[in-house]
Amino acid sequence: MPGNKASKQKPCHHCKSRPASAPPDTSTIHYEKFWLYRHCSSVQQRDRQAQKAGQLFSGLLAMNVVFLGSAFISSMIFNHVAITLADVWILLSILKVLSLCWIISYLLGTSRQPHAVLYRDSHAGPIWIRGSVLLFGSFSILLNVFQIGYSAILIQCKSRVEIVFPSIEIFFILTQAFFLWHHSKDCIQVQHNFTRCGLMLTIATNLLLWLLAVTNDTIHMEIESQLREVEQRFEGKAPFSHPYLCNETASCTCPNTTICKVFQKGYILLYPFNTEYCLVCCSVLYVMWKNVGRRISDHHVPHIKPKFKLQGVVFGPLLGTIAVIIGICVFMMYQIQATGSAPSRQAFIIYYSYYIVLLPLMSVGAVIGTIIHALEKKELDTLKNPTRSLDVILLMGAALGQIGMSYFSIVAIVATDPRDLLNSLILSHSVLLIFQNITQNVFIIDGLHRQPFVAAKEDMKEEQNHEAYDQRRVNMLELGQEIQKVSLSYIHSYSHLSWKRRALREISFFLVLCNIILWVMPTFGAHPVFENGLEKSFYGYSTWFAIVNFGLPLGVFYRMHSVGGLLEVYITA
Repeated sequence: MPGNKASKQKPCHHCKSRPASAPPDTSTIHYEKFWLYRHCSSVQQRDRQAQKAGQLFSGLLAMNVVFLGSAFISSMIFNHVAITLADVWILLSILKVLSLCWIISYLLGTSRQPHAVLYRDSHAGPIWIRGSVLLFGSFSILLNVFQIGYSAILIQCKSRVEIVFPSIEIFFILTQAFFLWHHSKDCIQVQHNFTRCGLMLTIATNLLLWLLAVTNDTIHMEIESQLREVEQRFEGKAPFSHPYLCNETASCTCPNTTICKVFQKGYILLYPFNTEYCLVCCSVLYVMWKNVGRRISDHHVPHIKPKFKLQGVVFGPLLGTIAVIIGICVFMMYQIQATGSAPSRQAFIIYYSYYIVLLPLMSVGAVIGTIIHALEKKELDTLKNPTRSLDVILLMGAALGQIGMSYFSIVAIVATDPRDLLNSLILSHSVLLIFQNITQNVFIIDGLHRQPFVAAKEDMKEEQNHEAYDQRRVNMLELGQEIQKVSLSYIHSYSHLSWKRRALREISFFLVLCNIILWVMPTFGAHPVFENGLEKSFYGYSTWFAIVNFGLPLGVFYRMHSVGGLLEVYITA
């Protein structure tokens, strides 16, 4: 394994108080070494080669772990007699324990060494990413609590592994969330290769947890669809099947008690958040892996950090709020009608009609925003930024899920009966969804590569005055005057923005709210691709569910990740 060489100079005690953005003394730099490149002519060249070698070894470690876990999960799906779900849980528990050991060693040992964190990446771990980790992590913990309660009620027909596994998962989520919240910006300068291997092991563990969650979520949807078909044929009431009960006997069913139904329904409701949590953690851990051994120079450090402020936007929040309210109404109507024993054709028409109205508005907004970016005279930000590079990769990769499913739907509709009303709506929805994904990606990626707007001196002075005023304590008698001054200040800031900045903020905020509602609907159970039956009858049951197994989780992740990218565009405008 590669080794690391620390400086022979005795470390000073005041270095920990040095600002992360300040350039350290060269004597505090820990250059990397690797036995293959010990004859390099210079220390800097040997350091670069050792860094590449360390990334290669840790990447190979993650690749082998992912392949091993994927083989276990695939064997469980196709040959559940030889490899059971309990076997997969045992493997993942071992990986989680190893990852926990490394995280604890990093928190208690590596990060506390002298000169360990001389730099912090200001672009890594933005507040919306860390907030997502906490939010989805909290829901995932609650999900595991429900799973423990459900398994405890059915302990007579379940193994104890089904209680131990969620317990380890809760401790893993808590420790990982704490680690990412406090150390996501670290550019660690000691124990380079041990840190890289630990990060890659944790990434591989989260990927396997995501793969298992996606597989079980798809099996759960498949069981529900099959039960619905049985109900339509025999007009009876079919028993509920839990996703983890697909291989259990019929006797292992939830008793007719309130507490069991609460655990059951809560598990189903919170299940999608677990997949989101795993993907978000993977993205943050990958940026940390890229930042291991990274030394940030002065020109990489931003002198002005833009903050999110709800100024200069009126029509974007208004139109976006209207879209969210209508979307919630459509979602509730769809859930009530389409989840019954006989899904209503009208529910599908209303659902797809909402998308057909909203998607063109989002596409037009993204195109207008891209044109405004082209008209601006701001220079492109060409500095090295691992966070931005990852954002671009995730946006392009996650969009493939919805785009792929849309093309499969287009082929199925064109080959069957495109003149039918419902089929025409599905066809239009698929075409518009492809166009909206492409235009939104172009707008976000172009905005992420723009230099942030630097406020004028008058604006900065006015902002300081407002901040000083906000620090004063206001009593009840001054409340009316305070509200009036805040309103006048908002109108003043709105009128003083250039039309380009104003339009970019309006468009970005509108797209943020639209992507939120488009994330909420499939996350909480609106899956018309399962219920309409068109693609399933065309491609066959197994083939279509394999396609959806790939596309649906990526589509949900794309909407959530787009919200973060659009917020970045809004702030830099």
